[in-house]
Amino acid sequence: MSVMVVRKKVTRKWEKLPGRNTFCCDGRVMMARQKGIFYLTLFLILGTCTLFFAFECRYLAVQLSPAIPVFAAMLFLFSMATLLRTSFSDPGVIPRALPDEAAFIEMEIEATNGAVPQGQRPPPRIKNFQINNQIVKLKYCYTCKIFRPPRASHCSICDNCVERFDHHCPWVGNCVGKRNYRYFYLFILSLSLLTIYVFAFNIVYVALKSLKIGFLETLKETPGTVLEVLICFFTLWSVVGLTGFHTFLVALNQTTNEDIKGSWTGKNRVQNPYSHGNIVKNCCEVLCGPLPPSVLDRRGILPLEESGSRPPSTQETSSSLLPQSPAPTEHLRSNEMPKDTSTPAEMPPPEPPEPPQEVAEADK
Repeated sequence: MSVMVVRKKVTRKWEKLPGRNTFCCDGRVMMARQKGIFYLTLFLILGTCTLFFAFECRYLAVQLSPAIPVFAAMLFLFSMATLLRTSFSDPGVIPRALPDEAAFIEMEIEATNGAVPQGQRPPPRIKNFQINNQIVKLKYCYTCKIFRPPRASHCSICDNCVERFDHHCPWVGNCVGKRNYRYFYLFILSLSLLTIYVFAFNIVYVALKSLKIGFLETLKETPGTVLEVLICFFTLWSVVGLTGFHTFLVALNQTTNEDIKGSWTGKNRVQNPYSHGNIVKNCCEVLCGPLPPSVLDRRGILPLEESGSRPPSTQETSSSLLPQSPAPTEHLRSNEMPKDTSTPAEMPPPEPPEPPQEVAEADK
């Protein structure tokens, strides 16, 4: 006997998440929809390092030291690992309010602000929150229907509220927030070191070759080296400058969003309530603090009501699990049909037919 197994289609939460994100590997990889510049970043890093390992490293390892390609490989692998971790992880997206939660928040706001006369502008939806004896304003997000936590902001590109929002970086193809900022900082730091390293040893390679065959002949024989030098030269200033800027922000425990808006350096000269007043403590908190878990639960299973499917009834489930047997009369011959074994005494007597309506009226 064969048993039919009913497989229900499982709907993961990442399939129904709002916002402008793309997911891969069953929700394990999360990125922004605009990934063209991210592919350019991969192409520049992989292409430059491939040329360096294929041509210059072999010559430098023989002429100078075999440690040169080893250290270059370590920098390359570390840069790629931090880049992929920054690009593929949840930056700290805050879930949107459910309909019941949004309705409850609206009731709270109406109870606090009171009835607004027609034609007047309603007051801003702001809550005051105290951090380190300083008042911080919590702003209401009209898209996510929530009061954003401190330092959170809504990304217009990904259409999500991100906790401790720093900025949206198209070069990594993702937002940079609380859960991936340390990996972003380590990526640009290691990329700066890798760019300086490749650029410097390309110059050394050209100098050593020029001593033997001349400078012009070296440029003619090694066009790949010339291309590497140009890429590293124009990349060096932006990457190193970006690393220095974020080192300054880490030392102050400040975000790019706060620096652009002038949250702690404006006219009011409000002191940063998140800074510990010590560079070492600020760096330890930002780069070495505990990493909070993702609150999205991307790979969680949605209930059947939310996923748009109907749960099968008990009769449907039991009937589908039972083996389907054909009707018995289909496989019986005419002489094998079951005979009626009941006796005439056991059969009920036939009922007399009812008289027609006209005859019955005549009898009356």
